[in-house]
Amino acid sequence: MSSLRSWQTPASLLLLMAFIMPLAFSTWAALINNFSNESAGFTGREIGILQSLREIPGFLAFTAVWLLAFIREQRFALLALFLLAFGVVVTGYFPTVMGLYVTTVIMSIGFHYFETVNQSLTLQWIEKSEAPHFMGRALAVKAAASILVFATTWLLMSYFSISYQTIYLLFGGLALALVLFIWRAFPQYPAKVEQQTRLIVRKSYWLYYTLVFLSGARRQIFMVFAGFLLVEKFDYSAAEISLLFLANYIFNFFFAAKIGKLIGIIGERRALTIEYAGLILVFISYGLVDNGTLAGALYIIDHFFFALAIAIKTYLQKIAKPDDIASTAAVSFTINHVAAVVLPALLGLVWLYSNALVFFIGAGIALGSLIASQFIPDQPEIGAETRLKSSVGSPARPLSGK
Repeated sequence: MSSLRSWQTPASLLLLMAFIMPLAFSTWAALINNFSNESAGFTGREIGILQSLREIPGFLAFTAVWLLAFIREQRFALLALFLLAFGVVVTGYFPTVMGLYVTTVIMSIGFHYFETVNQSLTLQWIEKSEAPHFMGRALAVKAAASILVFATTWLLMSYFSISYQTIYLLFGGLALALVLFIWRAFPQYPAKVEQQTRLIVRKSYWLYYTLVFLSGARRQIFMVFAGFLLVEKFDYSAAEISLLFLANYIFNFFFAAKIGKLIGIIGERRALTIEYAGLILVFISYGLVDNGTLAGALYIIDHFFFALAIAIKTYLQKIAKPDDIASTAAVSFTINHVAAVVLPALLGLVWLYSNALVFFIGAGIALGSLIASQFIPDQPEIGAETRLKSSVGSPARPLSGK
């Protein structure tokens, strides 16, 4: 390791992977509503089904723990990034309902495995005192990549009439090339603590599981229906959607690291209280809005609160046993996606009756999150996981393993 250059560190690897992921995924997200509507005639029903299919790999993220028995987490993360980028590259070549369903699942397998393993690596490699600020820096790096995607997409589609297919190929291909570069450029870093390769569920983590479940349900309403509202109800073009994304990520680029540092100062409970109280107001406003400009402003405000969700991850880092992190990250992704698999298709049907009702349901979910977050203690740690009487040393429940 002594021959390594100053930039060949675990933190640099995490930040580079954080840059690559949005090159692919942000391209998919920025174009999918317009691409599916214009090329495959999607309605709320089809987009709901597509998003439910997209979340199935997230529901199955717990299988990552079993795969870690055969492949190191670092390599697994890079393989997942490669699959994500490949799925984006081929999306533009299959502009049909079934084609978009299949390419979405391919992209999503890579995305969700990467997010699962990346969260685990971050919580293992970065010290607890530095984690909130580092996660904020990672968000800023993701924002920089997304700004590149959205600004270029807006420019190419507004002034050069570049096709959806070409843009998917451009950024998906760039992400593939960068994955191959960092595969060769970085060594394999040793694990600080050998991770469990079986699924572990602990009673003492119940509040974390609850917050993750509610977060997954609420996130789906934003991911699936907030953007679709702008396209279907207010006729936003792909270029205009890209501008909104651009505004969101410019904010993250300048302020995400500061928000991460703020979480380290005020603590997880206060940070999540701010997030969920704000989201209740945003979702109610979505349900009532009749002005396209105001709807766009709500979309930007909604996205602002995403940075505060770092607090859920730092809460886990403080309460989890060191060798539980990989397993708990995988379990949490599955819990996060239980609602995600069902809600988009179900709320897609509700959408046909009333799009306002979809967002009122979102406000109710945010209220549940606000209530749950109040049980986080001022100083969460092992043995003091909630403000209720803690289950010190609560036994692990192995679901399965090797």
